[in-house]
Amino acid sequence: MHRFKKVQQVLVLVLFLNLAVAFAKIIYGTLTGTLSMTADGYHSLFDGVSNIVGLVGIFIASRPPDREHPYGHQKYETVASIFIAVLLLFVGFEIFQNALDRFLVRSTPGVTALSFIIMLGTMGVNYLVTRYEHGQGVALSSSVLIADSMHTKSDIYVSFSVIVSLVAIRSGFPLLDPVIALLISFLIFRAGFRIMKESSKVLLDMSRLEEEEICNLVLGIEGVLGCHKIRTRGGMGDIRIDMHVLVWSDMPLEDAHLIAHRVSKMLKVEYKDVTDVVVHLEPALPQESNSKKTS
Repeated sequence: MHRFKKVQQVLVLVLFLNLAVAFAKIIYGTLTGTLSMTADGYHSLFDGVSNIVGLVGIFIASRPPDREHPYGHQKYETVASIFIAVLLLFVGFEIFQNALDRFLVRSTPGVTALSFIIMLGTMGVNYLVTRYEHGQGVALSSSVLIADSMHTKSDIYVSFSVIVSLVAIRSGFPLLDPVIALLISFLIFRAGFRIMKESSKVLLDMSRLEEEEICNLVLGIEGVLGCHKIRTRGGMGDIRIDMHVLVWSDMPLEDAHLIAHRVSKMLKVEYKDVTDVVVHLEPALPQESNSKKTS
């Protein structure tokens, strides 16, 4: 519960910073007719929307397990990340379409010294937000924070592209403005697909940890004769392990249970994102007891 509250606090802070950056770009970009700056502003505005989506996802994910959700609600955080990616792709398409329209309707945007000041200032804010949010995402094992920081990081490159566009317009090459806007749209598409690719690993229950590495660790526990059928799934902060462990067939149930407990505790210490370990105990056959590791 403490982790979810920390994630919510980070998202709220980042939300206000993103909104301030977005409105600065949109208002001035619209007044001067600079398409690339306006496009970047809407990109930043979407950062704020994604923060809100993240807050909703985290709120639901923080709920404890219930009868309908015995494994908890953690995947709602991943669903929120997917939704962020979908909205990101939509914004990218809108910017792409507006850039194509600019090729058909030619106009020369107005560029002033204030244009450069706004872009450099907002880029600095984005840099600080990216470092802070990504650091908190890693520390709190939050897929939403990391996904959102990836989007904000793309803002830095987008803002740099806009500055190049402003220089081109000032130098007498206004056609480069929609060209830069097209580049921005492709950067947005790239960020969206990266988020979807990572989030899909959780929703599709893809393997998250190396089976051989897990088995080697478990074999170091006294009384463990072998291990197999190792399965892992989940995402950052909520990885689950299911495995079979071989013990002596004549071992007392109490001792076998103690070994299972040690296996679970050791794996949770070795992997900070592991929250649950299910150990299936099996009696070792004579030929299996001669070999520490099984397939």
